[in-house]
Amino acid sequence: MNDQSFSLQPFSPLNPPLSLKITGNIGLRSNTLAIRYALLGPLTKLVIPTQANNPARMSGLWQETCFELFLAVKHSPDYWEFNLSPAGHWNVYRFAAYRQGMQEEKGFPSLPFRVQSQSDSLLLDLELDLAKIVQPDQPLEVALSAVIKFRDGEMTYWALTHRGQQADFHRRDGFIVELSSF
Repeated sequence: MNDQSFSLQPFSPLNPPLSLKITGNIGLRSNTLAIRYALLGPLTKLVIPTQANNPARMSGLWQETCFELFLAVKHSPDYWEFNLSPAGHWNVYRFAAYRQGMQEEKGFPSLPFRVQSQSDSLLLDLELDLAKIVQPDQPLEVALSAVIKFRDGEMTYWALTHRGQQADFHRRDGFIVELSSF
């Protein structure tokens, strides 16, 4: 697997500055995409959903602390959005083009992932069988992002890059990780 490390940046500087980091790695082996997010820092200042007894597919996860992955086949307008809550809830949406034709992706009837939480770190690990949605040997473009909610209600938006005047994870010019040959 060719792992690539990443570090997400907040859309605008945190005010007041906070020693919060979101890092991780992503890699592709055969038809399996593996990703790890690491949220590091004073987690007591954040609203982190507690682990659910029965994690399920849910809508609106981006309204709370949530990790996201956007995946597209290079040179194709359609793409997928994966939402992963620290509570274990999840969803996958398919779009026909930029913010158009949103529908739940039925190729994933479940999306199990692991969450490990400590006082100063939260780790989220996911392995995806991409053969459910993508043909082998298609070059992929990926955007990695997160929504972090603070105890004071402030929402912050993290991504590899922010190309617009607003935080917008759907912009294809933000799909900057390239993966191929699975």
